Amino acid sequence: MCEYCGCQSLASIDELTREHDEVVRLISHLHPARQDGDVDRMAQIAREITTVLDPHTRVEEHGLFPAMALDFPEQIAALEAEHRRIEAVLAEAADGATPSDPTWPNRLIEAMALLRGHILKEQDGVFPAALANLSTEEWEAVEAVRAKAGGALSRPAA
Repeated sequence: MCEYCGCQSLASIDELTREHDEVVRLISHLHPARQDGDVDRMAQIAREITTVLDPHTRVEEHGLFPAMALDFPEQIAALEAEHRRIEAVLAEAADGATPSDPTWPNRLIEAMALLRGHILKEQDGVFPAALANLSTEEWEAVEAVRAKAGGALSRPAA
């Protein structure tokens, strides 16, 4: 996705971006499953997305966002609210369950459309702003959160 500002030169942003890319790849599998009426497959994809998003969201909400909240309080609050909306729909497929609610497949598609827009906001707004505004100490705090949260994707070899 975004490559114009250089923020991906930071390991923290690079990993968040790679996670975004993986989520977008997974989302692309939802529409064919929906067209086939394969709600079980949609639930499996939802769980795969959750596996990537869980540590990703922890890094954002406990590392990156707090460092930016003073300068951008409304934007950060809106992003966190979107996290909650997306997580709520994904959570319905947790624990290997396929949701029985007949509205869930459409709500999942809607939540994933929200997530795609959310990703663009982060990559085109939050990440470049973080590059410009965060101190070395704040980046170290982000890295410390990542170390605790882990990640669903392995880091590329250096």
